[in-house]
Parts: sequence; C-alpha cells; structure tokens
Amino acid sequence: MPYTTEEGGRLNNFAREPKIYQAEPPDAGQQKSYFILGIAAIALVGALVFVAFSVSHIS
Repeated sequence: MPYTTEEGGRLNNFAREPKIYQAEPPDAGQQKSYFILGIAAIALVGALVFVAFSVSHIS
C-alpha cells in the first residue's frame, strides 16, 4: 500500500489507482447487437404493459 507522510509525521494510506485507458467506440457488430437488444427490450416492456392492462381490466 502506498503511504505518504504529512506534516507532523502523520501517515496517510491511499487506495491504489486503477490503470486508465481510453474507451473505444463500438464496431459495426457491436452496434448491431445493441440495436437488436434495444428492440427486444422495447418489445418486452410493451408486452408487460399490455399484460398489465389486460389483467387490470378483467371484471
């Protein structure tokens, strides 16, 4: 663990910093996967809303 000494002889313990890297934009295959997952999520939410309204209107 990295320790530093401050004024008056106090020790400070700092967390180890993670390695920094630059994010890369998604390639064409990843963009296609994100699009398909987005459509699937919208369909799932739409189906859940439809089921909720169907069940709530049953008398």
